Amino acid sequence: MNQDIRSRFPGLPDGLLEKRPLLWVNPAYDAQADGRALAWDPAVAEARFDRCAGLLRQVFPELTASAGHLASPLVPIPGLQKALGAPPASGVWMLKRDDALPVAGSVKARGGFHEVLSLAEDIGARAGLLRDDTDRRVLADPAARDILGRHTLAVGSTGNLGLGIGLIGAGLGLRAVVHMSADAKEWKKQRLRDRGIDVVEHQGDYAAAVAAGRAIADADPMMHFVDDEHSEALFLGYAAAARELAAQLQAAGRPVDAAHPLFVYLPCGVGGAPGGVLYGLKRLFGAHVHGFFVEPTAAPCMLVQLACGLDKPVSVYDVGLDNRTEADGLAVGLASPLVAPLMHTLLSGVFTADESLFYADAWRLEEAEGIYVEPSAATGLRGPLQVLDSAQGQAYLRRHRLRDAMGDATHVVWSTGGSLVPESIRDTFRQRGRREAGAA
Repeated sequence: MNQDIRSRFPGLPDGLLEKRPLLWVNPAYDAQADGRALAWDPAVAEARFDRCAGLLRQVFPELTASAGHLASPLVPIPGLQKALGAPPASGVWMLKRDDALPVAGSVKARGGFHEVLSLAEDIGARAGLLRDDTDRRVLADPAARDILGRHTLAVGSTGNLGLGIGLIGAGLGLRAVVHMSADAKEWKKQRLRDRGIDVVEHQGDYAAAVAAGRAIADADPMMHFVDDEHSEALFLGYAAAARELAAQLQAAGRPVDAAHPLFVYLPCGVGGAPGGVLYGLKRLFGAHVHGFFVEPTAAPCMLVQLACGLDKPVSVYDVGLDNRTEADGLAVGLASPLVAPLMHTLLSGVFTADESLFYADAWRLEEAEGIYVEPSAATGLRGPLQVLDSAQGQAYLRRHRLRDAMGDATHVVWSTGGSLVPESIRDTFRQRGRREAGAA
C-alpha cells in the first residue's frame, strides 16, 4: 500500500507514511521571496485595529490595559532550552504567548477580531452609521447593536477559531453559530454554549463541519460565513502580528539581520494563522526570517500539499494518513487552497510532531518556566532542535550560510492557545505529560 502511494506521490519524505517525526525542507523555498509581489498588505489590518481600539476597549474590559489593542507577551524560555538539552551556541529561545491573548485565548483571536471588525464596519457603513472618520465606538451604541444583532456570524471549527469568532462576535452584538465536528472537545462546545453561542455538531471531520456551515450560510443573506480556508480578512489579521513581534524583538535587544537570523516555529492546522504570521514577517525581514510550520504526524496537511505539488488538492487521506490526533486545532485533512500557494516559496519547511512528545513538552514547559499551554500549542517547542540537530536542518543551514550565525540567532516558538482550558482538563493533560516525560 505504502509503495503504491509513494509511486503516486514521489515528493513525500521518508517516514511520513509511518508517522515518524521528521523535518521536511521545502525544495521550492526562495530566500529572496518576501511576499511583496502580492497585493495583500498587512497595513490594512493594522489600520483597522488602530481605529477600532477605542471600540474594543469599551466592549471588552480585558483589553483595557492594552488600550484596546490585541497583543501577547514575548518571553525568553532559557529553562526549557536547558531542559531539552539544546546544543551550545543555539541562540536565544523565546515564546510568543498567543495562549495569553485576551478574550479568545488563542492565536485565532488575531484573525477573528479582524474579520469580525471588518464585517461590523461594513454593516455600520451600509446602515449609514459610519464614515471613514467616524469614531468606531458608535458601533457599541444601542442603535448600532440592534442593527448588528440582525446579522449572524457562522464558522466551521475544531475549537479555537470557533471560540474566537463566537466570543468576539457575541461581544459586538452579532449572533454567532459555530459548526463543529461531533468529536471536537466537549469543554470547548460547552464554553460556547455558556456564552449563548449556538453550536451545531456534524458527523465527520473539520472539513465536513466547514462544508456544512458554508452551505447553510450561502442560503441566508443575513449570515456571514467566516471561512478559515479562504478568508483574506482572517489572513491579514494574522499577518498584522508581525509588526507586534518586530517591536518586541527590538525592545528585547534582538536584531534581525544576516548576522542575527530569526527562526519562527508555528503550529499549523489549515494554514491561515501560521501562513498569515509568516507572510507578515517575510514582508518585514525578507531573507533574514526562516519560517517552519509544525504539524501532527497523523495530520501534516500543509506538508503533504506542498510536497505533492500545487496542481491539485491532496489531503492526508489521499496518502493513507488518518488525521486522528489529540491536537484538535491541528486536526485538518486538507491545507487551505488560499494559503498553500502563498507558502510555496516563503516557507522554509515543516516538521511533524509526535503526540506523546508534545504532551511531554507541554509539561516540561510548565515545569521549567511556569507557563501552561495546551498540548497542541506545545508542538513547536522542539523546532529549534529539529533545525540544529537533524541532518535536514544542518543541510538547510549550510545551504543558506547560516551555521556561523546560529549562536546569535533568535528562535521564536509561537504558542497558540491554552488560557481558556478548564483546570480539570489541564490536570488531565499534565498527568499525561508527566507520564510521557517519564517523570514520577
